[in-house]
Amino acid sequence: MEEKEWIKVYETTEAHKALLVQSILGEYGIDSVLLNKMDSTNIMMGEINVMVSEDRAADAIILIDAEFL
Repeated sequence: MEEKEWIKVYETTEAHKALLVQSILGEYGIDSVLLNKMDSTNIMMGEINVMVSEDRAADAIILIDAEFL
């Protein structure tokens, strides 16, 4: 099985926005994962990244721009 390269397509400090982007991508058949880099001791530091496979990154970025932002 081939290992995938994951690319960040969206970054936020708000969990609900990351989940919304992940949901929208899923509706269009784009698998994604959330990488939570929030500081557990200080929620004001860090971010949550939405990651997709390298081969779907361009599609995901276009979709996020059109549907979400």
